[in-house]
Amino acid sequence: MKNQNSVNQENTSNQFVYGNMKLAFILLITCFAAWGVAANMTDPLVKVFSKIFTMSTFESALVQFAYYGAYFCLAIPAAFINARYSYKAGVLSGLGLAILGAFAFYPASVSMTYGFFLAALFIMAAGMSILETSANPFVMAMGPEETATRRLNLAQAFNPVGTNIGVFLAATLILPKLNTATAEQRASMTPDMLQSIQAEELTGVMTPYVGMAFVLMLIWVLVYFIRVPKANASGAGYREDATNIDFAATFRRLMSNPQYRWGVVAQFFNVAAQTCTWTFTIQYVQEAIGGTEASAADYLQYSLIIFLISRFVMTWLMGFCRPAVLLSILAAAGTMLCLYAVMTPDVSGVWAIVSISACLSLMFPTIYGVALNGLGNDTKFGSAGLVMAILGGAIMPLVQGATIDTYNATVSYVVPAACFLVVVGYGLFAMKRT
Repeated sequence: MKNQNSVNQENTSNQFVYGNMKLAFILLITCFAAWGVAANMTDPLVKVFSKIFTMSTFESALVQFAYYGAYFCLAIPAAFINARYSYKAGVLSGLGLAILGAFAFYPASVSMTYGFFLAALFIMAAGMSILETSANPFVMAMGPEETATRRLNLAQAFNPVGTNIGVFLAATLILPKLNTATAEQRASMTPDMLQSIQAEELTGVMTPYVGMAFVLMLIWVLVYFIRVPKANASGAGYREDATNIDFAATFRRLMSNPQYRWGVVAQFFNVAAQTCTWTFTIQYVQEAIGGTEASAADYLQYSLIIFLISRFVMTWLMGFCRPAVLLSILAAAGTMLCLYAVMTPDVSGVWAIVSISACLSLMFPTIYGVALNGLGNDTKFGSAGLVMAILGGAIMPLVQGATIDTYNATVSYVVPAACFLVVVGYGLFAMKRT
């Protein structure tokens, strides 16, 4: 006859989310949506600042360098917060810093200085880095290890809800504020006239970010007051304790684990492919079929709707198919769609770019879950390494931006095509090991 402890542990292992963590899990989902809003409201700013300040695509792509560079810089500090205190402390710290950065868009719009906007973006993204470094492993710890990757995919499925909101806000509050004057026309304006136009455009940039700051404040309050219960008396269920930090030993263990080590590389190129694809969708659409920035942004919205639907579909498919297999298939499809768009710059090429989002839908959480599988106490710092890999979203858009300046937006999609090939390699590698 089974004792009570073994019965409790068996019942817990059958749960998708531990019973005492369901409310915390639901609330944490709002955080996944929040950084989706921030990231995808930022993507169109490359085009926006290029027009407002009359700069090259490479210079305006510094928007992504500031945003994703902050992810790289703050991931390790976030891991120390999580290890020394708790995932909840990390979530609260990240939200607080993101609120500060979002509010900084107001003085940036008053100063009308590109560098000030980059600083505000960096601070906000620094908060999002801490938030994401904390929230992803927090979700994985909220249920049995065998369903961790699928649970993370479900939580990440709400991230594109935020991305769609972010693109909608950019399309309705930012892009329509852009004056139709060309770079040549702006060059011929008087300083006062140009400043007046720029002030109106930058106010349009500022408004949704300040509004988002108030929403983040509400989430912060709710997370602060939510109770995070510990494991039950039998030891089954969610458990998180502060740990002694031996960074050097943890780093050596992580680097000796090839599944984790190559997972970081794959995540770098996955985020690079995603950021490149979405950042330059508007330029590709305008080059292929023409139209204004606002009308071209509709296709970015279609991309993110497909991304949203595909996240839920892929989470369902993981109940029948190994995550590494799905990862390999979709990464290969992403490569082919990019190359088709390069060779066929017309309406079909536009829809190929839009369809890439279906391939991207499962990649981030799947690579994350596969790479962290079985790391135990090293998970908190392992999570930081995978978030630092988001640096790919800072570096590769600069490469693609330089390609656009040298050639055109069509040719530039060889950059995400190459990134997808690296993800294919990791998927095949993971298939052999898991």
